[in-house]
Amino acid sequence: MLPTPAIAALREQFPLITELMALQPMSWFNPRIAPAAEGLDDVGLTADDVAQASARLARFAPYLAQAFPQTQASGGIIESPVVPLPAMQAALGMTSGQLWLKQDSHLPISGSIKARGGIYEVLKHAEMLALDAGLLKEGDDYSVLASDAVRAFFGQYAIAVGSTGNLGLSIGIMSARLGFRATVHMSADARQWKKDKLRAHGVTVVEYATDYSVAVEAGRKQAEGDPACHFVDDENSHDLFLGYAVAGQRLKQQFEAAGVPVDADHPLFVYLPCGVGGGPGGVAFGLKLAFGDCVHCVFVEPTHSPCMLLGVHTGLHEQISVQEIGIDNVTAADGLAVGRPSGFVGRAMQRLIDGYATVTDEELYRLLATLEQTQGLRLEPSAVAGFAGIPPVLAAPQYQQNLPRATHLVWGTGGSMVPQEEMAAYVARGRALLAAGAA
Repeated sequence: MLPTPAIAALREQFPLITELMALQPMSWFNPRIAPAAEGLDDVGLTADDVAQASARLARFAPYLAQAFPQTQASGGIIESPVVPLPAMQAALGMTSGQLWLKQDSHLPISGSIKARGGIYEVLKHAEMLALDAGLLKEGDDYSVLASDAVRAFFGQYAIAVGSTGNLGLSIGIMSARLGFRATVHMSADARQWKKDKLRAHGVTVVEYATDYSVAVEAGRKQAEGDPACHFVDDENSHDLFLGYAVAGQRLKQQFEAAGVPVDADHPLFVYLPCGVGGGPGGVAFGLKLAFGDCVHCVFVEPTHSPCMLLGVHTGLHEQISVQEIGIDNVTAADGLAVGRPSGFVGRAMQRLIDGYATVTDEELYRLLATLEQTQGLRLEPSAVAGFAGIPPVLAAPQYQQNLPRATHLVWGTGGSMVPQEEMAAYVARGRALLAAGAA
């Protein structure tokens, strides 16, 4: 924690810090928001980079369809449905516009948004190694990578990552299936079932009694000491970012197929749970490329882990953590339990994200129980965080003109792989909180 005088000076310069320290839900809309054409220049990546990532995923589709039978129906393409939520919309008191859910909670292989960036980075690394070794050549059917000989080749190499859980699942499961020696460094807040699942797939799990940042640093050190080890850097990886960004164009196609207009008169508001920032940042980049100024992105974080809001608001990015202003970074939303944000994402997207909001753990439980009651959908606590971004947007003066024709999309980031008994406990707690509030 920073010395008291330093905190006092920060609070004087940035009064919003006082609100964050109170651990109450709040929102902040970005006064530095820029037109998409201008803000995208900050990122250092282009539409062509995203197109190349999309093409790489298409090349790997035959392999994925063979290695993971659950992807066969989609031809080896890892994608989630987008579904309307009319009953949830009514429960939230939304009287205009349309509410939808992007079900990354049901992505194949690892059941979360991390199946996008995490799996993509592993595949890119595998492709590079296989091409260099002559195991692949341009035009090949990538299902050849499923052979025992190729698995033995990849077994000479290691992949490591630090994770609170879902990224670790994606990296670990994909790496192990290809044949890599996979190690996931997991923080104390990671769920036991995620550790067990990884170990069942042959992944080495190293546990730490501290938070996400320590796990990441441990993974980075492992890779530095092993030239055959590739470290997936959730804080700074452009490959992860591009894997997430592919979602933008795919969503555009889904909305076109569903007859949902997105234009100047029909704005799209997308609400993204945020931890270190890589997943929501990459998705938001892809959305801005796909929809330009017609899409507005809002990041939502736990009141006990508002690292991206703190970093962007102060301009200090990764140079400040929530712990340094006395916030404990302890939350039921384990995937969002991050104290220090990605400096890369914070700087790259600082003029492209419209707003930020925070949400309490209690509200997360109420939201997941409401979603289950109204729509029969079960998501984990972190995955429903986006719903908490809706009320601030509905109240914001700058959006009022087109709100009646707006589409609101909550990015549901995980939950389909949560064990039934654990999910039942989540729902029961949410129902109890709803009942107490109604009493």
